[in-house]
Amino acid sequence: MRHSQIPNPGPIEQLLAIMVKLRDPDGGCPWDIEQNFSSIAPHTIEEAYEVAAAIAENDMPGLADELGDLLFQIVFYAQMAAEDGAFDFATVVGAVIEKMLRRHPHVFGNADITTSAAQTRSWETLKAKERAAKASDGDISALAGVARALPALSRAVKLQKRAARVGFDWSGLGPVLDKLREELVELEAEVAEDDALPERLVEEVGDLLFVCANIARHTGVDAEAALRGANNKFESRFRRIEAFLAEAGKQAEDSSLAELDTLWDRAKDEES
Repeated sequence: MRHSQIPNPGPIEQLLAIMVKLRDPDGGCPWDIEQNFSSIAPHTIEEAYEVAAAIAENDMPGLADELGDLLFQIVFYAQMAAEDGAFDFATVVGAVIEKMLRRHPHVFGNADITTSAAQTRSWETLKAKERAAKASDGDISALAGVARALPALSRAVKLQKRAARVGFDWSGLGPVLDKLREELVELEAEVAEDDALPERLVEEVGDLLFVCANIARHTGVDAEAALRGANNKFESRFRRIEAFLAEAGKQAEDSSLAELDTLWDRAKDEES
């Protein structure tokens, strides 16, 4: 399919035609032609994070641009699949249309769902039935389908939510905080060992982080967003430290920890 063969093409048709041409061995782009599903996947993850960054910065022009990049990833996958005879873009669109209709029986059917919480429960029930129906490998666990490629923090929260739906959860925030203290004590004990094994330290730090994810879930905090915020705050304050030092003709590596701590507090005070 070539762009010139499409009468009055709409934006989606133009994009699909561009993708076909990019992948065309006769005159296409060498880089695009060489790609496969595995090589494109990291780019998709990167584009998704750039979408999240634009949202966090309330950058609407940037968000429109990043969403276009993310859409292009979907078109890329669909074109490669079409070349293999697996599916095409229309299949992708048709599948999500059918899924949205099926998962919103209160909008497109006769179900009576009036609150967001009720909709969430209905959505998860429907998803669980779909997972069970598709479990060709026999995996009917409540945790089935939680992608291992998710960022570890996001996956921790998702695993915890799945377990909670079948009753495996703390009764409230209090016991989770108790668990945090317990895990911290265990980590301190491991660190204090003269012959502490690296794998044991990894395990204890992992346990501590997993509990932190549980705290975020129980407090209704988006764990990924919270950590991104903490990262941004650290970066902003550290850059201020570097700016203070530059004004004095110094660099961080030439300063004592006490001096850096003092400048950190100064940067922190600027925020209040």
